Amino acid sequence: MVLEIVKEARPSLSPNAKRVLEKRYLRRNRKGEIIETPEGMFRRVAEAVASAELLYDDTTNVDAVAEEFYRVMADLEFLPNSPTLLNAGTEAGQLSSCFVLPVPDSVEETFDAVKYTALIHKSGGGIGFNVSHIRSKGSAVGEHPDAAGGPVALIHVFAGAADYIRQGGVRRGCNSVVLAVDHPDILDFINSKNNPLALTNFYNSVSVTDDFMTKVKEGKDYPLIDPYTGRVAGYLNAREVLNHIVDQAWHTGDPGLVFTDRINRDNPTPQLGRLETITGCGEQALLDYESCNLGSINLVKMIKPTDDGLEIDYDRIARIVPVAVRFLDNVIDINRFPTREIEQATKRTRKIGLGIMGFADMLIRLGIPYNSTKAITVAEEVMEFITGLAHEVSHQLAEERGVFPAYKGSSHETKGVTMRNACCTTIAPTGTLSIIAGVSSGIEPIFASVFVRNILDGENLLEINPYFEEVARERGFFNRELIEQLVLTNHLYQRTEIPEDVRKVFVTAHRVSPDWHVRLQAAFQRHTDNAVSKTVNFPKSAIREDIAKVFTMAFEQGLKGITVYRDNSRELQPLCTSDIGLQMVRDLFQAQA
Repeated sequence: MVLEIVKEARPSLSPNAKRVLEKRYLRRNRKGEIIETPEGMFRRVAEAVASAELLYDDTTNVDAVAEEFYRVMADLEFLPNSPTLLNAGTEAGQLSSCFVLPVPDSVEETFDAVKYTALIHKSGGGIGFNVSHIRSKGSAVGEHPDAAGGPVALIHVFAGAADYIRQGGVRRGCNSVVLAVDHPDILDFINSKNNPLALTNFYNSVSVTDDFMTKVKEGKDYPLIDPYTGRVAGYLNAREVLNHIVDQAWHTGDPGLVFTDRINRDNPTPQLGRLETITGCGEQALLDYESCNLGSINLVKMIKPTDDGLEIDYDRIARIVPVAVRFLDNVIDINRFPTREIEQATKRTRKIGLGIMGFADMLIRLGIPYNSTKAITVAEEVMEFITGLAHEVSHQLAEERGVFPAYKGSSHETKGVTMRNACCTTIAPTGTLSIIAGVSSGIEPIFASVFVRNILDGENLLEINPYFEEVARERGFFNRELIEQLVLTNHLYQRTEIPEDVRKVFVTAHRVSPDWHVRLQAAFQRHTDNAVSKTVNFPKSAIREDIAKVFTMAFEQGLKGITVYRDNSRELQPLCTSDIGLQMVRDLFQAQA
Protein backbone atom coordinates (compact mmCIF):
# COMPACT_ATOMS: atom_id res chain seq x y z
CA MET A 1 0.00 0.00 0.00
CA VAL A 2 1.11 3.53 -0.64
CA LEU A 3 -0.02 6.17 1.85
CA GLU A 4 2.29 7.23 4.65
CA ILE A 5 0.70 7.33 8.10
CA VAL A 6 1.81 10.42 9.99
CA LYS A 7 -1.01 11.35 12.38
CA GLU A 8 -4.48 10.41 13.49
CA ALA A 9 -6.95 11.74 10.90
CA ARG A 10 -10.20 13.26 12.09
CA PRO A 11 -12.83 14.23 9.53
CA SER A 12 -13.47 17.95 9.16
CA LEU A 13 -17.21 17.95 8.53
CA SER A 14 -19.62 20.79 7.81
CA PRO A 15 -22.77 21.12 9.94
CA ASN A 16 -24.82 19.81 6.98
CA ALA A 17 -22.50 16.81 6.62
CA LYS A 18 -22.88 16.02 10.31
CA ARG A 19 -26.66 16.32 10.01
CA VAL A 20 -26.80 13.92 7.06
CA LEU A 21 -24.58 11.42 8.84
CA GLU A 22 -26.72 11.59 11.96
CA LYS A 23 -29.93 11.22 10.00
CA ARG A 24 -28.86 8.47 7.60
CA TYR A 25 -25.56 6.77 8.33
CA LEU A 26 -24.45 6.58 11.96
CA ARG A 27 -25.48 3.44 13.83
CA ARG A 28 -28.30 3.56 16.36
CA ASN A 29 -29.46 1.29 19.12
CA ARG A 30 -32.96 -0.17 19.32
CA LYS A 31 -34.16 2.99 21.07
CA GLY A 32 -33.09 5.03 18.05
CA GLU A 33 -30.21 6.67 19.88
CA ILE A 34 -27.01 7.36 17.91
CA ILE A 35 -24.20 5.15 19.18
CA GLU A 36 -21.52 5.97 16.60
CA THR A 37 -19.37 8.99 15.73
CA PRO A 38 -18.27 9.88 12.18
CA GLU A 39 -14.76 8.70 13.11
CA GLY A 40 -16.25 5.47 14.39
CA MET A 41 -18.17 4.96 11.15
CA PHE A 42 -15.07 5.40 9.00
CA ARG A 43 -13.09 3.12 11.34
CA ARG A 44 -15.80 0.44 11.18
CA VAL A 45 -15.82 0.54 7.38
CA ALA A 46 -12.02 0.56 7.06
CA GLU A 47 -11.52 -2.44 9.33
CA ALA A 48 -14.23 -4.48 7.61
CA VAL A 49 -12.91 -3.79 4.10
CA ALA A 50 -9.28 -4.38 5.10
CA SER A 51 -10.16 -7.84 6.43
CA ALA A 52 -10.43 -9.08 2.82
CA GLU A 53 -6.63 -8.89 2.55
CA LEU A 54 -6.33 -12.11 4.55
CA LEU A 55 -8.09 -14.02 1.80
CA TYR A 56 -4.99 -13.57 -0.36
CA ASP A 57 -2.12 -13.29 2.11
CA ASP A 58 -2.50 -14.35 5.73
CA THR A 59 0.70 -12.49 6.65
CA THR A 60 -0.74 -9.09 5.64
CA ASN A 61 -0.61 -6.35 8.27
CA VAL A 62 -4.37 -5.79 8.21
CA ASP A 63 -4.18 -2.98 10.79
CA ALA A 64 -1.91 -0.97 8.50
CA VAL A 65 -4.22 -1.48 5.52
CA ALA A 66 -7.23 -0.50 7.64
CA GLU A 67 -5.41 2.66 8.71
CA GLU A 68 -4.83 3.65 5.09
CA PHE A 69 -8.48 3.03 4.22
CA TYR A 70 -9.52 5.03 7.28
CA ARG A 71 -7.29 7.98 6.41
CA VAL A 72 -8.52 8.43 2.83
CA MET A 73 -12.12 8.44 4.11
CA ALA A 74 -11.53 10.54 7.24
CA ASP A 75 -9.57 13.08 5.17
CA LEU A 76 -12.52 13.09 2.72
CA GLU A 77 -10.19 12.26 -0.18
CA PHE A 78 -12.20 9.19 -1.16
CA LEU A 79 -15.61 7.92 -0.11
CA PRO A 80 -17.32 4.63 -1.03
CA ASN A 81 -21.00 4.43 -1.95
CA SER A 82 -23.67 4.75 0.73
CA PRO A 83 -24.38 1.04 1.34
CA THR A 84 -20.71 0.49 2.21
CA LEU A 85 -20.79 3.33 4.74
CA LEU A 86 -24.06 2.02 6.13
CA ASN A 87 -23.40 -1.70 6.27
CA ALA A 88 -19.67 -2.54 6.34
CA GLY A 89 -18.85 -4.20 9.63
CA THR A 90 -22.52 -4.72 10.50
CA GLU A 91 -24.80 -7.73 10.43
CA ALA A 92 -26.40 -6.49 7.17
CA GLY A 93 -23.09 -6.47 5.30
CA GLN A 94 -24.53 -5.60 1.86
CA LEU A 95 -22.15 -3.07 0.34
CA SER A 96 -23.10 -2.56 -3.32
CA SER A 97 -24.82 0.54 -4.62
CA CYS A 98 -26.40 -0.67 -7.83
CA PHE A 99 -27.94 -3.88 -9.12
CA VAL A 100 -29.62 -5.17 -12.25
CA LEU A 101 -32.50 -7.63 -12.02
CA PRO A 102 -33.84 -9.47 -15.07
CA VAL A 103 -37.57 -9.17 -15.75
CA PRO A 104 -38.59 -12.26 -17.75
CA ASP A 105 -42.01 -12.64 -19.34
CA SER A 106 -43.51 -15.03 -16.79
CA VAL A 107 -45.53 -14.45 -13.63
CA GLU A 108 -43.35 -16.68 -11.49
CA GLU A 109 -40.05 -15.11 -12.48
CA THR A 110 -41.49 -11.61 -12.40
CA PHE A 111 -42.55 -11.97 -8.79
CA ASP A 112 -39.17 -13.47 -7.94
CA ALA A 113 -37.84 -10.14 -9.19
CA VAL A 114 -40.29 -8.31 -6.90
CA LYS A 115 -39.00 -10.34 -3.95
CA TYR A 116 -35.39 -9.60 -4.88
CA THR A 117 -36.32 -5.92 -5.20
CA ALA A 118 -37.47 -5.88 -1.59
CA LEU A 119 -34.31 -7.65 -0.41
CA ILE A 120 -32.02 -5.26 -2.28
CA HIS A 121 -33.80 -2.13 -1.08
CA LYS A 122 -33.81 -3.44 2.46
CA SER A 123 -30.02 -3.68 2.26
CA GLY A 124 -29.53 -0.22 0.78
CA GLY A 125 -29.08 -0.82 -2.97
CA GLY A 126 -30.71 0.70 -6.04
CA ILE A 127 -31.94 -1.36 -8.98
CA GLY A 128 -32.04 -1.19 -12.75
CA PHE A 129 -34.78 -2.98 -14.69
CA ASN A 130 -35.30 -3.59 -18.38
CA VAL A 131 -38.94 -4.43 -19.17
CA SER A 132 -38.43 -4.78 -22.92
CA HIS A 133 -39.02 -8.54 -22.81
CA ILE A 134 -42.49 -8.22 -21.28
CA ARG A 135 -45.29 -8.86 -23.75
CA SER A 136 -47.35 -5.82 -24.64
CA LYS A 137 -50.56 -4.74 -22.97
CA GLY A 138 -53.58 -6.72 -24.17
CA SER A 139 -51.58 -9.70 -25.43
CA ALA A 140 -52.90 -13.20 -24.90
CA VAL A 141 -51.70 -15.18 -21.90
CA GLY A 142 -52.20 -18.89 -22.45
CA GLU A 143 -55.81 -19.41 -23.46
CA HIS A 144 -56.84 -15.98 -22.20
CA PRO A 145 -56.98 -13.21 -24.83
CA ASP A 146 -56.33 -9.59 -23.88
CA ALA A 147 -54.94 -10.66 -20.49
CA ALA A 148 -51.43 -9.19 -20.30
CA GLY A 149 -51.01 -6.01 -18.29
CA GLY A 150 -47.91 -4.90 -20.20
CA PRO A 151 -44.63 -3.42 -19.00
CA VAL A 152 -46.00 -0.12 -17.66
CA ALA A 153 -48.39 -1.92 -15.30
CA LEU A 154 -45.51 -4.06 -14.11
CA ILE A 155 -43.36 -1.01 -13.36
CA HIS A 156 -46.06 0.12 -10.92
CA VAL A 157 -45.77 -3.24 -9.14
CA PHE A 158 -42.04 -2.72 -8.68
CA ALA A 159 -42.65 0.87 -7.59
CA GLY A 160 -45.02 -0.35 -4.87
CA ALA A 161 -42.39 -2.73 -3.54
CA ALA A 162 -39.76 0.01 -3.57
CA ASP A 163 -42.06 2.46 -1.79
CA TYR A 164 -42.79 -0.06 0.92
CA ILE A 165 -39.17 -0.63 1.90
CA ARG A 166 -36.67 2.17 2.35
CA GLN A 167 -33.13 1.64 1.13
CA GLY A 168 -31.13 0.39 4.11
CA GLY A 169 -33.96 1.62 6.35
CA VAL A 170 -33.09 5.25 5.63
CA ARG A 171 -34.39 6.23 2.20
CA ARG A 172 -36.87 5.19 -0.47
CA GLY A 173 -35.73 2.70 -3.06
CA CYS A 174 -34.12 4.32 -6.11
CA ASN A 175 -34.66 2.60 -9.43
CA SER A 176 -34.14 3.01 -13.13
CA VAL A 177 -36.20 1.33 -15.82
CA VAL A 178 -35.52 0.97 -19.53
CA LEU A 179 -37.84 0.09 -22.41
CA ALA A 180 -36.62 -0.51 -25.95
CA VAL A 181 -37.89 2.02 -28.46
CA ASP A 182 -39.22 -0.79 -30.68
CA HIS A 183 -41.53 -2.22 -27.99
CA PRO A 184 -45.22 -1.98 -28.99
CA ASP A 185 -46.03 -0.17 -25.70
CA ILE A 186 -43.38 2.50 -26.17
CA LEU A 187 -45.83 5.43 -26.29
CA ASP A 188 -47.49 4.33 -23.05
CA PHE A 189 -44.08 4.09 -21.43
CA ILE A 190 -43.06 7.56 -22.60
CA ASN A 191 -46.20 9.00 -20.99
CA SER A 192 -46.05 6.84 -17.84
CA LYS A 193 -44.98 9.76 -15.63
CA ASN A 194 -47.60 12.24 -16.81
CA ASN A 195 -48.93 12.21 -13.26
CA PRO A 196 -46.27 14.06 -11.22
CA LEU A 197 -47.03 11.80 -8.23
CA ALA A 198 -46.53 8.57 -10.21
CA LEU A 199 -43.29 6.57 -10.17
CA THR A 200 -41.44 9.26 -8.26
CA ASN A 201 -38.76 6.76 -7.24
CA PHE A 202 -38.13 5.64 -10.83
CA TYR A 203 -35.86 7.18 -13.44
CA ASN A 204 -37.22 6.20 -16.88
CA SER A 205 -35.17 5.88 -20.05
CA VAL A 206 -35.89 4.82 -23.60
CA SER A 207 -33.26 2.53 -25.11
CA VAL A 208 -32.51 3.63 -28.67
CA THR A 209 -30.26 2.14 -31.33
CA ASP A 210 -28.00 3.81 -33.86
CA ASP A 211 -30.47 2.74 -36.54
CA PHE A 212 -33.35 4.49 -34.75
CA MET A 213 -31.36 7.73 -34.47
CA THR A 214 -30.52 7.51 -38.17
CA LYS A 215 -34.22 7.10 -38.97
CA VAL A 216 -34.98 10.15 -36.81
CA LYS A 217 -32.62 12.20 -38.93
CA GLU A 218 -34.17 10.83 -42.13
CA GLY A 219 -37.77 11.09 -40.89
CA LYS A 220 -38.41 7.40 -41.63
CA ASP A 221 -40.65 4.80 -40.00
CA TYR A 222 -39.27 1.92 -37.96
CA PRO A 223 -40.84 -1.43 -36.93
CA LEU A 224 -42.26 -2.32 -33.52
CA ILE A 225 -41.34 -5.87 -32.51
CA ASP A 226 -43.60 -8.05 -30.38
CA PRO A 227 -41.22 -9.39 -27.68
CA TYR A 228 -43.32 -12.57 -27.29
CA THR A 229 -43.59 -13.62 -30.92
CA GLY A 230 -40.61 -11.75 -32.38
CA ARG A 231 -42.80 -10.55 -35.24
CA VAL A 232 -43.43 -7.02 -36.48
CA ALA A 233 -46.40 -5.55 -34.61
CA GLY A 234 -46.63 -2.22 -36.42
CA TYR A 235 -44.68 0.85 -37.46
CA LEU A 236 -44.07 4.31 -36.00
CA ASN A 237 -42.29 7.34 -37.35
CA ALA A 238 -38.95 7.69 -35.59
CA ARG A 239 -38.94 11.49 -35.60
CA GLU A 240 -42.48 11.64 -34.18
CA VAL A 241 -41.54 9.20 -31.38
CA LEU A 242 -38.50 11.27 -30.47
CA ASN A 243 -40.75 14.35 -30.39
CA HIS A 244 -43.00 12.51 -27.92
CA ILE A 245 -39.97 11.78 -25.75
CA VAL A 246 -38.87 15.41 -25.97
CA ASP A 247 -42.32 16.68 -25.01
CA GLN A 248 -42.55 14.46 -21.97
CA ALA A 249 -39.00 15.27 -20.88
CA TRP A 250 -39.87 18.97 -21.19
CA HIS A 251 -42.87 18.42 -18.89
CA THR A 252 -41.32 16.15 -16.23
CA GLY A 253 -37.65 15.46 -16.91
CA ASP A 254 -38.44 11.86 -17.94
CA PRO A 255 -37.69 9.88 -19.97
CA GLY A 256 -34.03 10.14 -20.77
CA LEU A 257 -32.27 8.29 -23.57
CA VAL A 258 -29.92 5.32 -23.41
CA PHE A 259 -27.76 4.71 -26.48
CA THR A 260 -27.56 0.93 -26.35
CA ASP A 261 -25.22 0.38 -29.32
CA ARG A 262 -22.75 2.91 -27.92
CA ILE A 263 -22.84 1.12 -24.55
CA ASN A 264 -22.13 -2.25 -26.12
CA ARG A 265 -19.18 -0.99 -28.11
CA ASP A 266 -17.47 -0.75 -24.68
CA ASN A 267 -18.88 -4.03 -23.33
CA PRO A 268 -15.84 -5.71 -21.69
CA THR A 269 -17.45 -9.17 -21.69
CA PRO A 270 -19.41 -9.54 -24.93
CA GLN A 271 -19.21 -13.32 -24.61
CA LEU A 272 -21.64 -13.07 -21.67
CA GLY A 273 -24.25 -11.14 -23.64
CA ARG A 274 -25.34 -7.61 -24.50
CA LEU A 275 -25.64 -4.88 -21.90
CA GLU A 276 -29.32 -3.88 -21.89
CA THR A 277 -29.93 -2.33 -18.48
CA ILE A 278 -28.64 0.74 -16.66
CA THR A 279 -28.72 1.44 -12.95
CA GLY A 280 -29.36 4.43 -10.73
CA CYS A 281 -29.01 7.66 -12.66
CA GLY A 282 -27.57 5.98 -15.73
CA GLU A 283 -23.96 5.66 -14.60
CA GLN A 284 -23.64 1.87 -14.77
CA ALA A 285 -24.65 -0.66 -17.43
CA LEU A 286 -24.72 -4.20 -16.05
CA LEU A 287 -25.67 -7.72 -17.06
CA ASP A 288 -28.52 -9.59 -15.40
CA TYR A 289 -27.97 -10.06 -11.64
CA GLU A 290 -24.73 -8.09 -11.63
CA SER A 291 -24.06 -5.52 -8.94
CA CYS A 292 -21.37 -2.88 -8.67
CA ASN A 293 -19.81 -1.00 -5.79
CA LEU A 294 -18.88 2.60 -6.43
CA GLY A 295 -16.53 5.12 -4.87
CA SER A 296 -15.49 8.68 -5.63
CA ILE A 297 -12.31 10.73 -5.34
CA ASN A 298 -12.82 14.24 -3.98
CA LEU A 299 -11.11 16.49 -6.53
CA VAL A 300 -11.18 19.50 -4.20
CA LYS A 301 -8.58 17.65 -2.14
CA MET A 302 -6.48 17.03 -5.25
CA ILE A 303 -5.11 20.56 -5.71
CA LYS A 304 -1.99 22.14 -4.27
CA PRO A 305 -0.53 25.64 -3.90
CA THR A 306 2.38 26.76 -6.08
CA ASP A 307 4.21 30.03 -6.61
CA ASP A 308 1.78 30.75 -9.46
CA GLY A 309 -1.38 29.81 -7.57
CA LEU A 310 -3.24 26.52 -7.27
CA GLU A 311 -2.80 23.56 -9.59
CA ILE A 312 -3.96 19.94 -9.81
CA ASP A 313 -1.91 17.64 -7.59
CA TYR A 314 -1.42 14.60 -9.79
CA ASP A 315 1.02 13.08 -7.30
CA ARG A 316 -1.75 13.02 -4.72
CA ILE A 317 -4.20 11.48 -7.19
CA ALA A 318 -1.55 8.86 -7.95
CA ARG A 319 -1.39 8.01 -4.24
CA ILE A 320 -5.17 7.79 -3.80
CA VAL A 321 -6.18 5.77 -6.88
CA PRO A 322 -4.34 2.56 -5.88
CA VAL A 323 -5.87 2.68 -2.41
CA ALA A 324 -9.36 3.30 -3.84
CA VAL A 325 -9.15 0.49 -6.42
CA ARG A 326 -7.89 -1.98 -3.83
CA PHE A 327 -10.64 -0.86 -1.44
CA LEU A 328 -13.36 -1.41 -4.04
CA ASP A 329 -11.96 -4.81 -5.06
CA ASN A 330 -11.92 -5.87 -1.39
CA VAL A 331 -15.55 -4.84 -1.02
CA ILE A 332 -16.56 -7.54 -3.52
CA ASP A 333 -14.97 -10.21 -1.31
CA ILE A 334 -16.56 -9.20 2.00
CA ASN A 335 -19.93 -8.29 0.50
CA ARG A 336 -23.00 -10.18 1.72
CA PHE A 337 -25.03 -10.34 -1.45
CA PRO A 338 -28.85 -10.43 -1.31
CA THR A 339 -29.06 -13.61 -3.44
CA ARG A 340 -26.75 -16.35 -4.69
CA GLU A 341 -27.44 -15.36 -8.32
CA ILE A 342 -26.23 -11.82 -7.62
CA GLU A 343 -23.09 -13.05 -5.88
CA GLN A 344 -22.18 -15.36 -8.76
CA ALA A 345 -22.80 -12.75 -11.47
CA THR A 346 -20.90 -10.03 -9.59
CA LYS A 347 -17.86 -12.15 -8.80
CA ARG A 348 -17.76 -13.40 -12.39
CA THR A 349 -16.75 -9.94 -13.68
CA ARG A 350 -15.73 -8.09 -10.48
CA LYS A 351 -16.80 -4.71 -11.87
CA ILE A 352 -15.95 -1.66 -9.80
CA GLY A 353 -16.80 1.99 -10.38
CA LEU A 354 -14.22 4.53 -9.27
CA GLY A 355 -15.31 8.07 -10.07
CA ILE A 356 -14.99 11.65 -8.90
CA MET A 357 -16.87 14.40 -7.12
CA GLY A 358 -16.22 18.09 -6.56
CA PHE A 359 -15.24 18.79 -10.17
CA ALA A 360 -17.04 22.15 -10.31
CA ASP A 361 -15.62 23.26 -6.95
CA MET A 362 -12.13 22.31 -8.12
CA LEU A 363 -12.57 24.42 -11.26
CA ILE A 364 -13.71 27.39 -9.17
CA ARG A 365 -10.64 27.15 -6.97
CA LEU A 366 -8.45 26.95 -10.06
CA GLY A 367 -10.18 30.02 -11.49
CA ILE A 368 -11.57 28.12 -14.48
CA PRO A 369 -15.16 28.75 -15.64
CA TYR A 370 -17.20 25.54 -15.98
CA ASN A 371 -18.37 26.54 -19.46
CA SER A 372 -14.96 26.89 -21.06
CA THR A 373 -12.60 24.95 -23.29
CA LYS A 374 -10.10 24.95 -20.43
CA ALA A 375 -12.64 23.05 -18.28
CA ILE A 376 -13.00 20.44 -21.03
CA THR A 377 -9.22 20.06 -21.18
CA VAL A 378 -9.06 19.59 -17.40
CA ALA A 379 -11.89 17.05 -17.53
CA GLU A 380 -10.11 14.98 -20.16
CA GLU A 381 -6.71 15.15 -18.46
CA VAL A 382 -7.98 14.27 -14.98
CA MET A 383 -10.21 11.38 -16.03
CA GLU A 384 -7.67 9.97 -18.46
CA PHE A 385 -5.11 9.96 -15.65
CA ILE A 386 -7.48 8.31 -13.14
CA THR A 387 -8.74 5.64 -15.54
CA GLY A 388 -5.28 4.85 -16.86
CA LEU A 389 -3.92 4.43 -13.34
CA ALA A 390 -6.97 2.43 -12.21
CA HIS A 391 -6.31 0.01 -15.09
CA GLU A 392 -2.67 -0.32 -14.04
CA VAL A 393 -3.69 -1.10 -10.46
CA SER A 394 -6.31 -3.62 -11.61
CA HIS A 395 -3.63 -5.29 -13.73
CA GLN A 396 -1.31 -5.45 -10.70
CA LEU A 397 -4.10 -6.94 -8.59
CA ALA A 398 -4.66 -9.56 -11.30
CA GLU A 399 -1.03 -10.57 -10.93
CA GLU A 400 -1.46 -10.81 -7.15
CA ARG A 401 -4.96 -12.26 -6.89
CA GLY A 402 -5.88 -13.59 -10.32
CA VAL A 403 -7.99 -12.28 -13.21
CA PHE A 404 -11.77 -11.95 -13.02
CA PRO A 405 -13.36 -15.35 -13.81
CA ALA A 406 -14.96 -14.20 -17.10
CA TYR A 407 -11.61 -12.95 -18.42
CA LYS A 408 -11.48 -15.59 -21.18
CA GLY A 409 -13.28 -14.16 -24.19
CA SER A 410 -13.29 -10.63 -22.76
CA SER A 411 -12.00 -7.52 -24.51
CA HIS A 412 -9.10 -7.50 -22.06
CA GLU A 413 -7.98 -10.96 -23.19
CA THR A 414 -8.19 -9.76 -26.79
CA LYS A 415 -5.81 -6.91 -25.88
CA GLY A 416 -3.54 -9.29 -24.00
CA VAL A 417 -3.84 -7.44 -20.69
CA THR A 418 -4.67 -9.30 -17.47
CA MET A 419 -7.20 -7.48 -15.31
CA ARG A 420 -8.70 -8.09 -11.89
CA ASN A 421 -11.83 -6.08 -12.76
CA ALA A 422 -13.81 -6.11 -16.02
CA CYS A 423 -14.28 -2.35 -15.66
CA CYS A 424 -12.80 0.15 -13.22
CA THR A 425 -14.28 3.63 -13.62
CA THR A 426 -17.77 5.11 -13.47
CA ILE A 427 -18.96 8.63 -12.68
CA ALA A 428 -21.91 8.57 -10.29
CA PRO A 429 -24.06 11.49 -9.13
CA THR A 430 -22.67 11.33 -5.53
CA GLY A 431 -25.71 13.05 -4.04
CA THR A 432 -25.28 12.42 -0.31
CA LEU A 433 -21.59 11.60 -0.56
CA SER A 434 -20.90 15.10 -1.85
CA ILE A 435 -22.77 16.56 1.13
CA ILE A 436 -20.56 14.54 3.48
CA ALA A 437 -17.45 15.70 1.62
CA GLY A 438 -18.77 19.28 1.43
CA VAL A 439 -18.27 19.59 -2.32
CA SER A 440 -20.25 19.82 -5.56
CA SER A 441 -21.94 16.66 -6.85
CA GLY A 442 -20.09 14.43 -9.31
CA ILE A 443 -19.19 16.43 -12.40
CA GLU A 444 -22.19 18.75 -12.14
CA PRO A 445 -21.81 22.53 -12.07
CA ILE A 446 -22.79 24.12 -8.79
CA PHE A 447 -26.56 24.55 -8.60
CA ALA A 448 -26.22 27.93 -6.90
CA SER A 449 -23.89 29.73 -4.55
CA VAL A 450 -26.69 29.72 -1.97
CA PHE A 451 -29.63 27.32 -2.07
CA VAL A 452 -31.91 25.02 -0.08
CA ARG A 453 -31.41 21.27 -0.25
CA ASN A 454 -34.44 19.06 0.36
CA ILE A 455 -33.41 15.79 2.02
CA LEU A 456 -35.15 12.80 3.57
CA ASP A 457 -38.54 13.35 5.24
CA GLY A 458 -38.82 16.89 3.95
CA GLU A 459 -36.00 18.38 6.02
CA ASN A 460 -34.32 21.40 4.45
CA LEU A 461 -30.64 22.27 4.62
CA LEU A 462 -29.26 25.71 3.78
CA GLU A 463 -26.19 25.39 1.57
CA ILE A 464 -23.73 28.25 1.10
CA ASN A 465 -20.86 27.29 -1.18
CA PRO A 466 -17.88 27.26 1.21
CA TYR A 467 -15.45 28.76 -1.27
CA PHE A 468 -17.91 31.51 -2.21
CA GLU A 469 -18.32 32.35 1.46
CA GLU A 470 -14.55 32.33 1.95
CA VAL A 471 -13.94 34.65 -1.00
CA ALA A 472 -16.87 36.90 -0.08
CA ARG A 473 -15.63 37.34 3.49
CA GLU A 474 -12.02 37.92 2.40
CA ARG A 475 -13.04 40.56 -0.14
CA GLY A 476 -15.66 42.22 2.00
CA PHE A 477 -18.95 41.57 0.18
CA PHE A 478 -20.41 38.84 2.40
CA ASN A 479 -23.52 40.23 4.09
CA ARG A 480 -27.06 39.21 4.97
CA GLU A 481 -28.74 41.21 2.20
CA LEU A 482 -26.63 39.57 -0.52
CA ILE A 483 -27.18 36.05 0.79
CA GLU A 484 -30.94 36.70 1.06
CA GLN A 485 -31.05 37.85 -2.56
CA LEU A 486 -29.02 34.88 -3.78
CA VAL A 487 -31.18 32.30 -2.01
CA LEU A 488 -34.26 33.87 -3.60
CA THR A 489 -33.09 34.39 -7.18
CA ASN A 490 -29.83 32.51 -7.88
CA HIS A 491 -28.82 35.47 -10.08
CA LEU A 492 -25.25 35.84 -8.88
CA TYR A 493 -24.17 36.99 -12.33
CA GLN A 494 -26.41 40.08 -11.98
CA ARG A 495 -25.05 41.19 -8.61
CA THR A 496 -22.76 44.14 -9.41
CA GLU A 497 -21.44 44.28 -5.84
CA ILE A 498 -19.74 40.95 -6.55
CA PRO A 499 -16.43 41.47 -8.40
CA GLU A 500 -16.49 40.45 -12.05
CA ASP A 501 -13.72 37.85 -11.68
CA VAL A 502 -15.77 36.11 -8.98
CA ARG A 503 -18.93 36.17 -11.07
CA LYS A 504 -17.00 34.69 -13.98
CA VAL A 505 -15.93 31.51 -12.17
CA PHE A 506 -19.01 30.91 -9.99
CA VAL A 507 -21.01 29.63 -12.95
CA THR A 508 -24.26 28.01 -11.83
CA ALA A 509 -26.08 25.17 -13.58
CA HIS A 510 -28.67 27.32 -15.32
CA ARG A 511 -26.00 29.67 -16.64
CA VAL A 512 -24.28 26.77 -18.41
CA SER A 513 -25.77 26.40 -21.87
CA PRO A 514 -27.02 22.91 -22.77
CA ASP A 515 -24.29 22.31 -25.33
CA TRP A 516 -21.60 22.99 -22.69
CA HIS A 517 -23.30 20.45 -20.40
CA VAL A 518 -23.09 17.84 -23.16
CA ARG A 519 -19.53 18.71 -24.14
CA LEU A 520 -18.34 18.32 -20.53
CA GLN A 521 -20.13 15.00 -20.18
CA ALA A 522 -18.60 13.81 -23.46
CA ALA A 523 -15.13 14.81 -22.27
CA PHE A 524 -15.46 12.59 -19.23
CA GLN A 525 -17.13 9.78 -21.16
CA ARG A 526 -14.16 9.48 -23.51
CA HIS A 527 -12.05 8.36 -20.55
CA THR A 528 -14.55 6.39 -18.42
CA ASP A 529 -15.02 2.62 -18.66
CA ASN A 530 -18.71 2.62 -17.92
CA ALA A 531 -21.03 5.61 -18.14
CA VAL A 532 -21.25 9.14 -16.76
CA SER A 533 -24.17 10.33 -14.69
CA LYS A 534 -25.04 13.93 -15.47
CA THR A 535 -28.14 16.08 -15.84
CA VAL A 536 -28.45 18.78 -18.47
CA ASN A 537 -30.18 21.61 -16.64
CA PHE A 538 -32.55 23.90 -18.50
CA PRO A 539 -34.15 27.12 -17.26
CA LYS A 540 -37.91 27.13 -16.92
CA SER A 541 -38.11 29.20 -20.13
CA ALA A 542 -36.51 26.46 -22.26
CA ILE A 543 -38.54 25.25 -25.24
CA ARG A 544 -38.92 21.72 -26.60
CA GLU A 545 -36.53 22.38 -29.47
CA ASP A 546 -33.76 23.05 -26.93
CA ILE A 547 -34.22 19.57 -25.48
CA ALA A 548 -34.41 17.94 -28.92
CA LYS A 549 -31.11 19.58 -29.83
CA VAL A 550 -29.43 18.19 -26.71
CA PHE A 551 -30.71 14.65 -27.36
CA THR A 552 -29.30 14.77 -30.88
CA MET A 553 -26.02 16.30 -29.72
CA ALA A 554 -25.64 13.63 -27.02
CA PHE A 555 -25.86 10.90 -29.64
CA GLU A 556 -23.43 12.63 -31.96
CA GLN A 557 -20.92 13.26 -29.13
CA GLY A 558 -20.83 9.57 -28.22
CA LEU A 559 -22.58 9.69 -24.85
CA LYS A 560 -24.02 6.47 -23.45
CA GLY A 561 -27.08 8.19 -22.06
CA ILE A 562 -28.60 11.62 -21.50
CA THR A 563 -30.84 13.08 -18.80
CA VAL A 564 -32.45 16.51 -18.84
CA TYR A 565 -34.31 18.61 -16.32
CA ARG A 566 -36.18 21.87 -16.85
CA ASP A 567 -36.35 24.01 -13.73
CA ASN A 568 -39.60 23.68 -11.75
CA SER A 569 -40.98 20.95 -14.01
CA ARG A 570 -41.50 18.93 -10.83
CA GLU A 571 -43.34 20.20 -7.80
CA LEU A 572 -40.63 19.10 -5.37
CA GLN A 573 -37.05 19.16 -6.55
CA PRO A 574 -34.03 18.28 -4.42
CA LEU A 575 -32.26 21.61 -4.95
CA CYS A 576 -34.06 24.94 -5.03
CA THR A 577 -34.00 28.62 -4.19
CA SER A 578 -37.06 29.65 -2.23
CA ASP A 579 -38.80 31.67 0.47
CA ILE A 580 -37.93 28.84 2.87
CA GLY A 581 -34.31 29.68 2.25
CA LEU A 582 -34.92 33.34 3.06
CA GLN A 583 -36.02 32.46 6.58
CA MET A 584 -33.11 30.05 6.95
CA VAL A 585 -30.65 32.79 5.98
CA ARG A 586 -32.20 35.14 8.54
CA ASP A 587 -31.95 32.45 11.21
CA LEU A 588 -28.30 31.84 10.29
CA PHE A 589 -27.28 35.50 10.59
CA GLN A 590 -29.26 35.89 13.80
CA ALA A 591 -27.42 32.90 15.29
CA GLN A 592 -24.07 34.40 14.27
CA ALA A 593 -24.88 37.84 15.64
